[in-house]
Amino acid sequence: MAISVLLSFAEGNAQTKNFRSESVKIYGNCAMCEKTIEKAGNLNKKATVDWDKNTKMAIISYDSLATSKGEILKRIALAGYDSDLFFAPDDTYANLPECCQYERAKKKAHNMESHDMQMAKDHSHHIAMTQDKNALSSVFEDYFSVKDALVGTDGSLASNKAEKLLKSVSEVEMDKLPMDVHMVWMKVLKDLKVDIGNIVATKEVGDQRVYFKSLSKNMFELIKVSKLETPVYYQFCPMADGGNGANWLSLEEGIKNPYYGSQMLSCGKTVETIK
Repeated sequence: MAISVLLSFAEGNAQTKNFRSESVKIYGNCAMCEKTIEKAGNLNKKATVDWDKNTKMAIISYDSLATSKGEILKRIALAGYDSDLFFAPDDTYANLPECCQYERAKKKAHNMESHDMQMAKDHSHHIAMTQDKNALSSVFEDYFSVKDALVGTDGSLASNKAEKLLKSVSEVEMDKLPMDVHMVWMKVLKDLKVDIGNIVATKEVGDQRVYFKSLSKNMFELIKVSKLETPVYYQFCPMADGGNGANWLSLEEGIKNPYYGSQMLSCGKTVETIK
């Protein structure tokens, strides 16, 4: 018992040292905004947000080893609320209730900046986008390795390659992704991990191919906004999944079907080329 108490105290003390509190401005109007902002920013045991609708100021407290101010503000932006660091997507803002549609921070920032300052900002943003859009390259590379293993009808290899893919997914630094990529990443991340984990857990190729169909659908959404330097081919087999059809991504224009392998290697067609 004494050891347990000491360990709990040590853990609590470490968490206290890692916690940071910062005051930031987040734009919004009403109590409904407050509820949405705080829900989007809060993360169980890792982050809390306390927003004041009168001052538009929020106190964000977070475990610096588990998340960051940028990550919290991105989640809030994805919920429709601007801060001085991140702007909400226009369509998300437009879908807010009328009472919640505040005067946007982006417009204010633009009015206050000189032309030269805005040009410098745009240039820096362009450089960041060029660098960070490639942050998912290892994820895509490992996905193609899983696909190739399924083309070869090798369940053991597919499981091993999926384990590597799961590691790549877990190591992605979300706060470094551009906003458009980050939006899709947050949308598909949970399903990606489930499908990849299921492929890792079995060596039965038939089962792996079921999970690969869902995995490919989400990877397609990602690759559309975070494109590789070379073309990627989105391909379709009408016979897969009991005749329901299934898609996959490939770096090769020629068809190599991961759902049937050598049984029907060339069954399918390219339905979209992503450049």
